[in-house]
Amino acid sequence: MNRHRHHGAAALLALGLGLGTAQAQETDACIAAGHWAQPLDGSARALETTALYQTLTQARVVLLGERHDSAEQHRWQLQVLAALHAQRPDLVIGLEMLPRSAQPVLDRWVAGELDTPAFLAASHWDSYWRFDPALYLPILDFARMNRIPLLALNVDRALVTRTAKSGWAAIPAAERGGIDDPAPPASAYLDDLREVYAQHARRGEPADEADFRHFVDSQLLWDRAMAQAIAARVQGDAPPLLVALLGRGHVQFGYGVAHQLGALGVEQLSSLLPFETAPCTTLHAGLADALFGLSPRSPRSEPPRLGVALAPDTDGVLVEDVLKDSIAAAASLRPGDIIREVGGRAVKEPGDVIAAVRRQAPGSWLPIAVDRHGRTRLLLAKFPPEPGP
Repeated sequence: MNRHRHHGAAALLALGLGLGTAQAQETDACIAAGHWAQPLDGSARALETTALYQTLTQARVVLLGERHDSAEQHRWQLQVLAALHAQRPDLVIGLEMLPRSAQPVLDRWVAGELDTPAFLAASHWDSYWRFDPALYLPILDFARMNRIPLLALNVDRALVTRTAKSGWAAIPAAERGGIDDPAPPASAYLDDLREVYAQHARRGEPADEADFRHFVDSQLLWDRAMAQAIAARVQGDAPPLLVALLGRGHVQFGYGVAHQLGALGVEQLSSLLPFETAPCTTLHAGLADALFGLSPRSPRSEPPRLGVALAPDTDGVLVEDVLKDSIAAAASLRPGDIIREVGGRAVKEPGDVIAAVRRQAPGSWLPIAVDRHGRTRLLLAKFPPEPGP
């Protein structure tokens, strides 16, 4: 697989990070746990930690990719944030997790005016982001403790949903929330998005090219919106160091947010990704500016996950997408299903479903009542048992 991106080794070299020392030699083992490396095609080259952080502190923007449901990856993000804050006290943390409408709530949180339950309620965390807030609270607490500004990067889901349904061109300019037309995507990004699109059933309907183009429009909307929020914050002669926490799909190969930032004229950008144990063949040059090796994740540390994308509905909770090989897929949940009850309790919003899943013990079964084409069906979600030591 050939990959091309605007950032990579050249970006690191331009910022002064040499790769020719004894600590920066190509290794047979991909990336050792606890170490940084530059990805190459089928291998990796070690990077010296102190030099890397010195380079990162000279950037305007650092993108930290993540898998949203990984506790280990969020611990890695917190480690990076703490190291950068020690050298750049003017740090600002950008969050994909919340829309711009939640900015006043983030400001009150950082100021110490809200406790955790009040913050989660006021930000509508479960309705908007839907991933367990416990994964993010250590980072949010770190920001509040050190009075580090938090910046909401995303847009309201209603705009994304409309775009995915009808396409960006169908959205009137006055209803775009101030978002400009995205820069055209790289062809390789389109190839990646087509793979993602193919993995998801689209409301039980046959896929067509128009539907795919609308899906692409929705992804580009996310990329552009977050890039615009970042770019606006790092303007001026003495900008802060803005570190954005984003899903890895928005970060890898510079296709997503980095591409849109480049189109907006933002330079001095670095991208970092965690790398869990995987064959060297999964590595490609330009995947990110640097990767950090993580130990194989322990299933004990991961919260239960149903594997669905949910949205509010007048009759319950709508299943928008079902992830392949997920608990939801095994339970025969389908896009378009309306969830009425979970565990015998009526549900009215996505947060109700999420809360029920979080309460579920390993090795147990969770009954889910859905409406499918006007008929009620009872499904059983089977959660795997906790692995032994």
